[in-house]
Amino acid sequence: MGWITTLKSRTRQTLDRIRDRVPFGLRSVLGLLLIAGGLLGFLPILGFWMIPLGIAVIAIDLAQIWKSIRRHR
Repeated sequence: MGWITTLKSRTRQTLDRIRDRVPFGLRSVLGLLLIAGGLLGFLPILGFWMIPLGIAVIAIDLAQIWKSIRRHR
């Protein structure tokens, strides 16, 4: 169980770092590139782990978009 907690905390730290350092529109592009690289996961350097990370990065922007839509209603 300890490795799951470690994995969750490292993922949260990585997403926090991306949220703080990467501009709004560029995060979506980064997420799409991660997903595209994950689809090539059979290659030695790339991996299938990139797909969920790309989805998580895109979700950061989607959450902000939904909040702004809700505010304007």
